[in-house]
Amino acid sequence: MPADHPEPHPATGASLVELTYAARELIRRLRSMHGPLMFHQSGGCCDGSAPMCYPQGEFRTGGSDVLLASLAVEGVDERVPFWMSTSQYELWRHTRLIVDVVEGRGSGFSLEAPEGVRFLIRSRLI
Repeated sequence: MPADHPEPHPATGASLVELTYAARELIRRLRSMHGPLMFHQSGGCCDGSAPMCYPQGEFRTGGSDVLLASLAVEGVDERVPFWMSTSQYELWRHTRLIVDVVEGRGSGFSLEAPEGVRFLIRSRLI
């Protein structure tokens, strides 16, 4: 998969990343406070991993990252890119990632941390 062109899953045609209602709501709120956003999957191999949300361009991606999706969110003018390292993509390539929000502060520098919630990955095998 080219690093700069997200593609649907080859077997199903489905997007590799989807957002729950709560995630879309939080993205709209964060966008209004911080401007354009981006995600990078921070690590982990299973449900419960935390994708990190940054202002667009604050996290530097490179040749070792894969753009899994360019997410359209109603009420947000631009798409929100969702990146993952290539090595991690190899572990997750048969999985549809579902970005959700749960209560509780996560660790790290993700933009939602001060909101008392955190983004969370749920997954579905495809």
